[in-house]
Amino acid sequence: MRRSFDRRLAWGSTAAAALMMLATPAAVHAQQQRVTYSFDIPAQDLSGALRAFGQASGQQVAFDEATVRGKRAPALSGAYTADAALKRLLSGAGLSAQPTASGVYAIRAKTLLVATSAQSQAEPATAVEPEPETPSQVEEVIVVGTPGGKGIDKLSASFAVTTVNADDIAKASPKSTAELLTLVPGVWVETSGGVAGANVFVRGFPATGDAEFLTIQLQGAPIYPPSTLSFLENSSIFRVDETVSRMEALRGGPNPIFSNGQPGLTTNFQLKDGGEETHGLVKASTSDYGLRRIDGVLSGKLADDLFFMVGGYATRSHGVRDTQFDNENGQQFTVNITKRMENGKFNLYGRFTDDHGAWYLPFAVNVPGIDRGEYTQLGEASRFHTLQVNGNGATRSFDLADGRGWKGYVIGGSFEHDFGDGWTLRDRFSVTKGDANTYGLVPDGGAVTVSALNTVVPGAIKTRGGATLASTDYVQNWGAWIVEKQIEAITNDLSLSKTFGAHALSAGYYASSFSSDDFWTIGNFRPMQVKANGDYLAAPITCANLATAGSGSGCWGYGLTSAGDGRVDAIYLADSWQVFDPLRIDLGVRRERFKTDYVVDDGPGFPDGLAPRITDYSNSKTSYTVGVNYDINATSGVFGRYSRGYKFPSFDNFRENLTDTLSVDQYELGYKLRSGPFELYATGFANEFKGAKFADVGGIQESNSNKAHGIELDGRWRSDFGLSLALNGTFQKTEITKSSIPANKGNSAQRQPDWMIRFTPSYDVTLGAVDATFYGTVAAVDDRFADNANTQVLKGYTKIDLGMIFDVSDFTVQIAADNLTDSHGLTEGDPRSTSGANARPIFGRSFKVSVGYNF
Repeated sequence: MRRSFDRRLAWGSTAAAALMMLATPAAVHAQQQRVTYSFDIPAQDLSGALRAFGQASGQQVAFDEATVRGKRAPALSGAYTADAALKRLLSGAGLSAQPTASGVYAIRAKTLLVATSAQSQAEPATAVEPEPETPSQVEEVIVVGTPGGKGIDKLSASFAVTTVNADDIAKASPKSTAELLTLVPGVWVETSGGVAGANVFVRGFPATGDAEFLTIQLQGAPIYPPSTLSFLENSSIFRVDETVSRMEALRGGPNPIFSNGQPGLTTNFQLKDGGEETHGLVKASTSDYGLRRIDGVLSGKLADDLFFMVGGYATRSHGVRDTQFDNENGQQFTVNITKRMENGKFNLYGRFTDDHGAWYLPFAVNVPGIDRGEYTQLGEASRFHTLQVNGNGATRSFDLADGRGWKGYVIGGSFEHDFGDGWTLRDRFSVTKGDANTYGLVPDGGAVTVSALNTVVPGAIKTRGGATLASTDYVQNWGAWIVEKQIEAITNDLSLSKTFGAHALSAGYYASSFSSDDFWTIGNFRPMQVKANGDYLAAPITCANLATAGSGSGCWGYGLTSAGDGRVDAIYLADSWQVFDPLRIDLGVRRERFKTDYVVDDGPGFPDGLAPRITDYSNSKTSYTVGVNYDINATSGVFGRYSRGYKFPSFDNFRENLTDTLSVDQYELGYKLRSGPFELYATGFANEFKGAKFADVGGIQESNSNKAHGIELDGRWRSDFGLSLALNGTFQKTEITKSSIPANKGNSAQRQPDWMIRFTPSYDVTLGAVDATFYGTVAAVDDRFADNANTQVLKGYTKIDLGMIFDVSDFTVQIAADNLTDSHGLTEGDPRSTSGANARPIFGRSFKVSVGYNF
C-alpha cells in the first residue's frame, strides 16, 4: 500500500528536529591518545599545516585565522598520535591544542596566569590552558569532487558529501564493500547477493539493478570507468580491509565535471600511509558461519622522506547462507609507497585481489519450511555443470563454487607539485586488469507442488540422488548461469590550478580507455527439489514439464561472446570565485567525447561465428554546474547548486540496440552546521532524467523519463560523558513521467523506498584498565516495488545491529551482531517474473568476533 508524501514530509520534519540532538560515533580522547596516524607534512605556514594534519588524520581542527597568521610549522613526517603531532606542529608558536567535548581540537593561545600569594611568587609561573570555546573554524578536508583532488574544507563545500573514517568502518563491520555505503544518506543499497554483485540506487535515479550510478575511486582515480556492465558493478572489484583509512561519498554536486563524469555517487577510498616509526596490526576474525580471516597491516619508513604501507587479508567462509562448501574465499595484498618532496608529493600503490563468494539469487520465499535468513538452493548436488557454449553444441564444465568476484589488480599513483605564486600541478592515474566472473544458480518461474507436476507427469517424482518426493513437496526450475569477463582500464586525470586574486582557476584533461571481453552461457534451466542445497529431479522430468504444470517458466538458453573497447577524452574548467567574504560561486564545465567499438556474437541463441553484430559509436556532450556557497557564520552555511550531466550507453546497451544518452538535471539546496558537539547536513534535491532505456537480462525492455525529489539528513552529536548519537535519513518521491509501457506512467521507480532511516547510538566508557565502546544501529526502510509496473510490493522492514569494542593494552577485541532480531526483509523480487513467486531477503542473524594486536 502506497504511503502519502505528506506523511513522509512529516517523518522528515520529525527527523530534522531530532538531528539537532544527534551525532556520529567518535573515539573518545583516551582512544585518540593511543591511535597513531602517518604524516608527511612539509614545513609551511601553520594554517596550511593544520589543514594537512586534518586531512591526514581525519581529526577535526578548529582555529581562528588571525591566531595562526604569520606563524610557521616545522616539517612533520612519521607516525604520531593526534596529540603528539599537534604538539610538534605548534611548537614555538605559543599555541596549544585542546580537545573539545565534540572531539574537535581547538587551537588557542597559551595564557600565563601568575598567582599573587607568597608561595606562588616563589615558584615559577606555569602555563595554564583555558577551557576551549566553540570552534570558530573547523577543518575536515575532503578531496572528492574537487579538480585533481585539490581538497576543500567539508563545511565550505557547496555539495553534499559524507565522510567515513577507519573507526566508523570498523564499527560498521561490513560483509561487503557495498554494505559500507549504507552509511551514506540518499543511497539505497541491496547487499543480499553476497560479497559481490550488489545493487546500489542513488537519489531516485532510475535503474533495474547493479549500480549504474556508482563510481568507486582508489586514491582519487576510478578503478573502472564504466559504472556498470551486465553482471559487473564497481563494488564487485573492490574490497575494504585494514589498509583503508577513509571513505568519502559525494552525491550529485560537481560529479558530472570531474573524474569520469559520474552524475550520481562517487566514493573515494584513501589508503593508509607510512611514517617515521614502524607500526603494525595483526587481526584474527571468526564467526558463527565458519569465518576464518586474518588481516594485517605494516607501515614505516624506507629512507629519508620515503614511506611505505603494506597489508592485506586472507579469508575463508561457508557464508551465512551455507552452500555446504567454503563459498567465500579471498586474499588481497596492498602496497602504498609515498615520497615526500620539498614542494610536493609522489605516490605509488598496488592492490592485488583474488576474492569471490557465492552469488545468492531470489528464491521461492513462500514455500513452507523455507528459512529466509539462511536458505540457498545452491549446494554440493548442484555445484558442477557441463553446459553448451556455442551454436555447434560444444560444451564446457563449470564449478559454481567460483561464485562472483574479482581476480586482478589495480595499480596507480599520484603526483603533486607546488610551483609557487599560486601554480599547482596534480596528476592521478590508475591501471586495472583482471577477471570479474559470475557463476550462479538462477530461478526460472515459481515453485509448484509435486501434485501439480503429477497432472503432467504421473507417477513417482524422484531426485537424481534417489529420494522420492511427497505430493506436498515443491519443485522449481533453476539454471546455471556463467558470465566470464576479462576487463582492463587505464585512467589519467591531469590538472593545473592557479589562484588569481579572488579566483581559484583549474583546468584539467581526463582520459580513460577500457575494455570488456565476455563469454556467457545463461538460462540452462532444469527442475530441482525446493530444499536448502536441493538436488535436481531425475529424468525424464524437464523444465517444460514444470512450465506446463503452471510454474511460469520460460525454459530458455542463451550464450554469447563479445569484445568491447571504449575511450573517453574530456577537458574541464572550474573556477571558485570568492565574491566577498561569506559568498563563493563555484563554476564548472566539461566537454567529453565518448567512443566505443563493440562486437557481439550471440547466434541466434548461442555464438556461431557466422554473423557477429558490430557497433562503431561516437558521441560528445557538454556537462556543466554552478554552485553558490554562503557562510552564515564560522559554524554554519548554506549552498545551492544546479548541474547537467550525462550517462553514455555501455557495451550491454549496444547489444540491446539502445544507443541513447541519458541526461540528468539535478537541483540541490543545502544547510550545514558544525558547532561544538553538533553536526548537521541537510540537503534537498530534485532530479529529472530523460532517455533512460534499460532492461534486466531476460526481462522486459523499457524506455522511461523519471523525476525525483526529496531531502537527505545527516546529523551527529557527542556528549562530554561518552554518549554519541548519529542519525541519517532520506525522504523522497520518485515518479515515472513517461514510459514506453503506457501503464507505468505515474508509478514509482522500482526498488527505491520513499524513506529510510539509520540511527546509531554509541557509548564510550573506561572499565578499570579497559576502554570499552558499546554501539548499535537501527535501520528502517519503507515499502518498495520490485518492478516499474508496481505490481509486486516489497514490504518495509527494520534491522538491528549491536557491537562492543574493548581496548586492553595493545589488544583490541570486537564482538559484532548483525541483524540481531533475525529480520527477513526483502530487497528485491525476480526481474524475470513479477508474479511475486521469488524474492531475495536480507541475511539472517550472525555474529562475528575479532581480536587484534597493535605493535
